[in-house]
Amino acid sequence: METVIAVSFAHPNQAYEALTKLKELDAQGQLELYEGGVVERLATGQLTVKDSVEGADDDVGLATATGGLIGLLIGVLAGPLGMLLGGSLGLMTGAIIDLDTYEGDDSVLSAFSRHIQPGETAVLAQLSEQSDEVVDSAMGDLGGNVLRRATADVESEIAAAEEARKKAEREARKKLRKERHKQHKDDIDAKLDALRAKFHKGEQTATANGDKAPAAKEEKAPAAG
Repeated sequence: METVIAVSFAHPNQAYEALTKLKELDAQGQLELYEGGVVERLATGQLTVKDSVEGADDDVGLATATGGLIGLLIGVLAGPLGMLLGGSLGLMTGAIIDLDTYEGDDSVLSAFSRHIQPGETAVLAQLSEQSDEVVDSAMGDLGGNVLRRATADVESEIAAAEEARKKAEREARKKLRKERHKQHKDDIDAKLDALRAKFHKGEQTATANGDKAPAAKEEKAPAAG
């Protein structure tokens, strides 16, 4: 079964040891490791990528994982949406994302985000494993707490998150255009009001000074022959 796992640790060294262990299990044929990387949740709630850990070949590690599923997952979790999914700290980011898809307890992205608490370091990896016991046992020996979700479910929610991001950007652009139009109209209205006030003031001044338009001269009738 193809899965994506997050294994959280209290100390960074444990996370590096865990990724090394996953590579050893891959070399032993007990699982197939597609991608892996180490991330850390700062005290502020922000998720950051740690130094890459090279695997048995060049396809493992964050150096190449950034273009794969784990790289995409990290990109989502490290962004504004991941902050919001991770807890109340995210509410300070001001992100405009429709979270209706992720509010339930069964949300894959929410589960991954909340699994890595502030101050913790974690391994994120995409695997093909015959059973859960091999990884759970190996990670447990290192003091890790394993969260596992099907790869297909992770891919589905990442795609939904990308669509939500695009929708939010479209709404933001629409709002900005509307605000610019309103501001432009307000500026025009203000200028027209100023012209009206100036014209009205001019009329009042003319009336107060008794200014009148010059009377037309009367034409004399021609003298009778």
